[in-house]
Amino acid sequence: MTAFSVKDQQQLVEKGIKEGKVLEQIETFKEGIPFVHLEKAAIISDGILKFNPTEEKELVAIFEKLKAKKSLLKFVPASGAASRMFKALFNFLESYDPSKETLNAYMDRTNDKDIKALVEGMENFPFYDKIKNRIGDNATSKDEEVFLFVQEMLGEDKLNYGFYPKGLLPFHKYGQHGATPFEEHLKEGSLYAKVDGAAKLHFTISEQHDTMFREEFKGINDRVSKATATDFHVSYSYQKPATDTIAVTMDNELFRNPDGSLLFRPGGHGALIENLNEQDADIIFIKNIDNVVVDGVVDQVATSKKVLAGLLLKLQEKTFAYAAMLEKDEETSEEVMEIKSFVEDHLNVRFVSNFDSFTIAQQLEILKDKINRPIRICGMVKNEGEPGGGPFWVKDKTGHISLQIIESAQVDMSNEQQVDIFKNSTHFNPVDLVCGVKNYKGEKFNLLNFVDHKQGFITEKTKDGKDLKALELPGLWNGAMSFWNTIFVEVPLVTFNPVKTVNDLLKTTHQVKEN
Repeated sequence: MTAFSVKDQQQLVEKGIKEGKVLEQIETFKEGIPFVHLEKAAIISDGILKFNPTEEKELVAIFEKLKAKKSLLKFVPASGAASRMFKALFNFLESYDPSKETLNAYMDRTNDKDIKALVEGMENFPFYDKIKNRIGDNATSKDEEVFLFVQEMLGEDKLNYGFYPKGLLPFHKYGQHGATPFEEHLKEGSLYAKVDGAAKLHFTISEQHDTMFREEFKGINDRVSKATATDFHVSYSYQKPATDTIAVTMDNELFRNPDGSLLFRPGGHGALIENLNEQDADIIFIKNIDNVVVDGVVDQVATSKKVLAGLLLKLQEKTFAYAAMLEKDEETSEEVMEIKSFVEDHLNVRFVSNFDSFTIAQQLEILKDKINRPIRICGMVKNEGEPGGGPFWVKDKTGHISLQIIESAQVDMSNEQQVDIFKNSTHFNPVDLVCGVKNYKGEKFNLLNFVDHKQGFITEKTKDGKDLKALELPGLWNGAMSFWNTIFVEVPLVTFNPVKTVNDLLKTTHQVKEN
């Protein structure tokens, strides 16, 4: 039996976490989290929609026609630190001394492909001129110049880019200006999230970076507003301390810090379902902070977003009409079958095989439950070998089948059949969602009611030299949206341009073409 001291209880109160929640998490550690059961990969015509140009134009027209009556919001998870982008470069600074070996000798010795790519493309970084000016003539050789370049980029007493939030690093160079992902999201948002000249954007950020984001907005707002003819309304929120999860020892006992306090860890991006739940909008566009493009192709990205939003509005029109009809409890068996067919064919809901044997009253209750849910339209790109999750038909322990976005960590990699299904998926999740979070009466759903809490992740970490187990909450677009109605749509590859390492900025999609 886990016992909490008075000091523990005080710590829980300060974080806003109930004892029962911690005890549930400890039970999860003891029981483990079962792997998902992949039924099959979602593919074109079986779980993924693909529209031709005519259909896309029709959906864009629906969005353009109806958006004036809707409240729109762009929601951007932006708390990621840039430090991971520079992992290879931090290693380089520790491993290379230009006074003791040449750069070629270093690369031969270490086979450091990241530094090789950096050297070859260095002049194409958006911050190249800035760093070059700061280095001046201090380098005595080309090799030393590369070392000083990286040192200037990452040194704590220099530019210190590793400390920055990813959203505030220069990503794209327009003339002498380095545009951050934050700025690019504003510009992109003006193309599809604007109603009556105003666009609302919400960024989830780390509290330590709050001032930096607000200063960036203050510095660029006038210029970007004029360029896009948009009045930007930007808000921010932090991951809630109450969503942190308890850490345990390898024996599932409470892990304690050297001062005796309980160790809590951030619950991962799944914690942001709480932040999303607090937003009030008819349509919410979700996209990660590092997935941005340069001005030359942003129109293609915006059109893709409008297609997804148009599909959402088209589906909602019918969904809401049927939901209102179900509320009257007067349907004939023919109408019940009509609604069931719509929910199956257009919302990808699967019913138990003996549904037809239920009474009309029972069928109505099931349909009400299935149709009165938030809807997410998820863009999917063709699988190009990127690591990460994808779209699958998944069977739960009750035998219910649904469409889900599944990560590799959720799959039993010792099961050949499951591995085969996972590896042969045709599409990949770029985190490109358009969400409808209100019911047919215009009331907000409580999104916390649609989370599958059994879809989290248990990972092993170390703290102060001791092993521990940590719990990540169900991912925002994984288990946190498990019980939403889900529609997957193929979107162009140009919509997926994440920056996971600094060298990703050298890709053509992040290079501004000179006029």
